Amino acid sequence: MTHVLHRQIGQPYPVAASARGIAIRDAKGKEYIDASGGAAVSCLGHSHPDVLAAMHEQLDRLAYAHTSFFTTEVAEELADELIAHAPEGMSHVLLVSGGSEAIEAALKLARQYFVERGEPQRRYIIARRQSYHGVTLGALAAGGREWQRKAFAPLLIETHHVSPVYEYRERRAEESAQAYGERLAQELESKIGELGGENVIGFVAETVVGATMGAVPAVPGYFRRVREVCGGHGVLLILDEVMCGMGRTGTLHACEQEGISPDLMVVAKGLGGGYAPIGALMMQDDIFQAVAHGSGAFQHTHTYMGHPLACAAALAVQRVIRRDNLLANVRAQGTHLSRRLRERFGNHPFVGDVRGRGLLQGVELVADRGTKEAFDPKLKMHARVKREAMARGLMVYPMGGTVDGVRGDHVLIAPPFIVDDGAVDTIVERLGDAVDASTKQIG
Repeated sequence: MTHVLHRQIGQPYPVAASARGIAIRDAKGKEYIDASGGAAVSCLGHSHPDVLAAMHEQLDRLAYAHTSFFTTEVAEELADELIAHAPEGMSHVLLVSGGSEAIEAALKLARQYFVERGEPQRRYIIARRQSYHGVTLGALAAGGREWQRKAFAPLLIETHHVSPVYEYRERRAEESAQAYGERLAQELESKIGELGGENVIGFVAETVVGATMGAVPAVPGYFRRVREVCGGHGVLLILDEVMCGMGRTGTLHACEQEGISPDLMVVAKGLGGGYAPIGALMMQDDIFQAVAHGSGAFQHTHTYMGHPLACAAALAVQRVIRRDNLLANVRAQGTHLSRRLRERFGNHPFVGDVRGRGLLQGVELVADRGTKEAFDPKLKMHARVKREAMARGLMVYPMGGTVDGVRGDHVLIAPPFIVDDGAVDTIVERLGDAVDASTKQIG
């Protein structure tokens, strides 16, 4: 009997009792390798002594001060740290409590920016199908998870969607990767033209698609062309790096590998590493200046924005990553993880694709490797894999609806940045056993 409204009503959950490093132990003493960092959150693993010490020190000094009255030293330090290493042109940060909050703030700041500039007719947001930007109403409207949007459709703002980058299934046989990316960028151009460039606020995209499709990176050159398309119409490029950012793909920001700088960028998960709820919206200086010299205030606040304890946790996490050169380990172990996954699943009859960047890797499950036919959704293959993995002491992040929101299954792997060769090998071995056990069940 529980009074908690859990994610899945009626499903029994083990009780997490303690955690250290890359493992979580439940109340019965069973240990699980956290091979997904929860939801690509626990970048430093669990119970890191430096982060805990920083949080204790902050609690002893100041637990909370409302931002309508005060700023805090730790919030200022975190903002300085983020901007010092931000994409070119970023000047200010809004500190909130998570990814959905940060996306909501991005959408509203983008709209307010154009209002301040005397362009109130701009009202359209364009995003991509099979994207995920959060579950609050604005974020849900921007996102492309149809199964999640359906029940709330009457409450959602009008948004428009174009194709995702999904090379495994949607790049044509005769197309080069560059031509495929150009075709998708042209689709965005056409959509902007259809709506009227003067009416579009922004284009929202995950730099590397996370949970909805399973670690799908863009083809080379795609984001450079998207940057050009948006710039040509004065449309803001809003990058969602909630999951793929803050080092997860091997550089601090995933857009570094694309050679672009967005107008607005959202980060969360790896920002605070799960030690406290925190997210951030980073903005180009011209956006800040438009508000600063216009109304003088962003019309959007939250009670817990800039929370001192969350800021202290995030600042400590980022300093440890930098001090210990963990991004180098992300790149090295990302290469190792990718190689081991390909060795284990490269010829697997029920695995169609292995993809990703750094320590954000995905395995797409298929009923037929040759035709790429997805499993019948009624089988809930992703749930079977999760259950079999948990039985083997492994936490991974599977999801269904990979192909179109209904069909398709994948498994996301996103271990902490401190993972080593031996742990990666064990993760792949246990995942392989879980996939084999799941597919044997269906004969």
